[in-house]
Amino acid sequence: MDPGVVSARLASSAVAPLVKKLFVSAGAGAGLVDRPVRVSSLVSFSGEKRTLTGRDLVKIATELLRRALGPVSAHERPIAAAEEEPVALALAHTLYRLGELEMDDVQAVQLGAPTLVRALKEAGPDVTRDLSADAAQLHDTLLDNACLHILHFFTQRSTFVARTLVRQSGQLADVIAKTDLLLARTPAPFSKDALFEERYAAHIVNKHGMLTIYGIDLSRSPDQWPLDTAYLSLEADLAHETRQAPIRAEHAFHGRDRVLLRGVAGSGKTTLVQWLAVTAAQQDINVIGSGDSALVPLIRRVPFVLPMRTLTRQHADLPTPEEFLSRTRCPLAAAQPPGWADRVLAAGRGLILVDGTDEAPANVRERARRWLQDLLSTYPGNLWLVTSRPSAVRDRWLAAEQFTELSLAPMRQHDVTSFIHRWHNAARSVSAEEERHLLDAYEVSLNLAVRTKHDLARLATNPLMCGLICALHCDRRGYLPSGRKELYEAALSMLLTRRDLERDMAPPDGIELTEEPKIRLLQRLAYKFILNGKAELDRSHAERIIEQTLPGVPVAAAQGDAFAIFQHLLLRSGLLREPAVGSIDFIHRTFQDYLGAKAAVEEGDMSLLVLRATETQWEDVIRMAVAHARPGECAEFLMDLVRRGDSATSSYRRSQLHLLATAAVEHATELAPRVRAAINERAGALIPPRNLAQANDLAGIGTVALELLPGPDGLTDDEALFTAHTAVLIGGDAAIPVLARYQAHPTPQVRQLLCTAWHRFDAVSYAESVLSGLVGTGVYLEVTGAEELAVLGRMSSPRQVRVAAGFTSSDLVRELRADRLTHLWLPGDQSVTWYWLAAFPRLESLTLGPAEEPIDVSSLAAHPTLRLLRLPQHQLIAGRDSLGDGVIVSRFPHDGEFGHD
Repeated sequence: MDPGVVSARLASSAVAPLVKKLFVSAGAGAGLVDRPVRVSSLVSFSGEKRTLTGRDLVKIATELLRRALGPVSAHERPIAAAEEEPVALALAHTLYRLGELEMDDVQAVQLGAPTLVRALKEAGPDVTRDLSADAAQLHDTLLDNACLHILHFFTQRSTFVARTLVRQSGQLADVIAKTDLLLARTPAPFSKDALFEERYAAHIVNKHGMLTIYGIDLSRSPDQWPLDTAYLSLEADLAHETRQAPIRAEHAFHGRDRVLLRGVAGSGKTTLVQWLAVTAAQQDINVIGSGDSALVPLIRRVPFVLPMRTLTRQHADLPTPEEFLSRTRCPLAAAQPPGWADRVLAAGRGLILVDGTDEAPANVRERARRWLQDLLSTYPGNLWLVTSRPSAVRDRWLAAEQFTELSLAPMRQHDVTSFIHRWHNAARSVSAEEERHLLDAYEVSLNLAVRTKHDLARLATNPLMCGLICALHCDRRGYLPSGRKELYEAALSMLLTRRDLERDMAPPDGIELTEEPKIRLLQRLAYKFILNGKAELDRSHAERIIEQTLPGVPVAAAQGDAFAIFQHLLLRSGLLREPAVGSIDFIHRTFQDYLGAKAAVEEGDMSLLVLRATETQWEDVIRMAVAHARPGECAEFLMDLVRRGDSATSSYRRSQLHLLATAAVEHATELAPRVRAAINERAGALIPPRNLAQANDLAGIGTVALELLPGPDGLTDDEALFTAHTAVLIGGDAAIPVLARYQAHPTPQVRQLLCTAWHRFDAVSYAESVLSGLVGTGVYLEVTGAEELAVLGRMSSPRQVRVAAGFTSSDLVRELRADRLTHLWLPGDQSVTWYWLAAFPRLESLTLGPAEEPIDVSSLAAHPTLRLLRLPQHQLIAGRDSLGDGVIVSRFPHDGEFGHD
């Protein structure tokens, strides 16, 4: 292959950051020195200043190779795919010789890149012995390019004796500049692709690298916060796997490449999409690769963020790959090289993020599924994430396409506490000194309120609601509304009126509207969004709606025309935004649904709501309509839902309508007993749940369902399991007494579910009420956090414990009960040696989970009582023959399979 072609692909912007990682950085304030420095003392992968491991060095070499090969199809690649890893390993071994060189940095620069290359190859002459001729030549070309940048890096260090080497430094800079110029001018597709991908990655980071934290409206407060600061890692449950432990949502692609993610409004679906896109675009292989191995699949990926609301706004068809950027209004669409998106996807380098399937019209969703099928069959090997509200698409909607279904779990107490802390930290960062002291006090009092007030805890289940609660608590000096309707009313008051009034801000556009006319205009706009089945409208359409509404709102009509009033609402309401030129949407769907429901009730469209009740996009509108309706209207509306459910010919429709009526009841301020009884009777036919789908449906109702969940008496084993699972999904303090009824259930799967669910609840309350009754039941108690481990040390019951990653051996020795523990389940890489297990003399069995490296179990032979060791079969490598006659090595169960002796 032509070495010049490889070099042309390696712009300085691509190579320099990788080379920089090979060396330690100069200390702060370092200046020129009067003597050279040995090269071996500068490397970051050996010696006292070591910050990189050998594995990190391999990752750098792999990334350098990846950037050299570029985004070309398999038949255009200069070496076979099977040879890429050996080339990267050989390059890593050669670069490792930098730590053995006797020459100093001045000598290296004076002698030049060819001499440095020769010295490294002489130090490791056999690294390319087993490579093909093409692969060896590729190794040498990569090494030549790396050495050129290494020497240039030396000349840029503040401690380099630059005054004696001006000429050499200038020559190196000139060679690198010419390489960059060659790359910019060459007509080859790979070079244009690489240049464009750098621009596109910067665009993704810039566009999606900020999050809106709703309601922070203190003085000098920005509207957005950096994603890496504001992002909160949440959990996701694997659908159809009742005994599988939850995973972190950002680990969706760990072990899977096609994911359908469900989540309620405000649960963080779009935020996760942003985080995945930005993480892939940044391509920091040290952060992704070494920081969290579950994120490795994101390396080398090109993200495509495809909001369904935008894709379907003006077009009946869905885009081809070449149209991805233009249809999402990416400003770089016209600059993409012809065929670029096809080359990316054909090479299996794409990260396709289809966000908000529920925001597409119902008649488009099946077409979207066929669109996905075509893309999947044409472009295998990419990563695919599709998000949706829970009931917008049917169960196993993409199962035939091998999608794994995940559901974002409600925030648990630890998540809520973390969110509250991050929110107040963000507010403190832009506040005056006196405000910071107030914010400290607000944070403490809000944490206490969320823990002790049941109604408030029910609301704080997703990032959106937590953000509103934090904002309102601060805005109202510690006062909080109790119900969802009151919460939204208070949030609207804060966003629409009080923010500007309390800042003493004069209207910048000369328009002054009070809260009521703003709400009238916005609710009419929201209702039109809903009636049109859209989450996004053309700006001209939105202005026409305001124009039609203005005659009924004279105080607004007197201050300007439709354009001026709409512009005022867009800029000052805090509820509307223009994500792309000419496109308007609400900042969040929940505000749209709340205001649209208010308009529907005021316009007397309750019958229309009943007709639309089976359409998933209307579910929250119907619930909020119950909150807005007067008692008589509310009763008749709910009975109409019940009657329509009774007359449904489909059992699915019947259950859907009855559950919707049950879910809506909790929003009714006043309701006739006969109506409540009729609804409860229908709900009783659906309880207890008999499968996972029914459990998920019931959990969607919320805490109302907890009152209807029965105890274990008279239930089959499956009914008991799914009833307990429903209570776990609903969560909150109110679920604890329900789960306590199942602590002595004879089925191990039910008791194991109680042990696995501990992390979703307050650690102390759950341990006292539920776990204390599980003495001697033969199931593993799962510990995932420091608070749980601390509580565990005070419990007398647990004999069998499963511990998550993140704890040190000292933590476990200190907290676990040595006089009780008989069975322990640990991550495979918990320890290098296992001598510390001698602290548990009664330990009978040890289960080790999978590990990246082979596990050395030879030290277990010294344990006096250990009789059972479970390991992944493929990892029975080290120490197998030294375990002793009394120790049995057996198959490791699948994750989620809880066995006991």
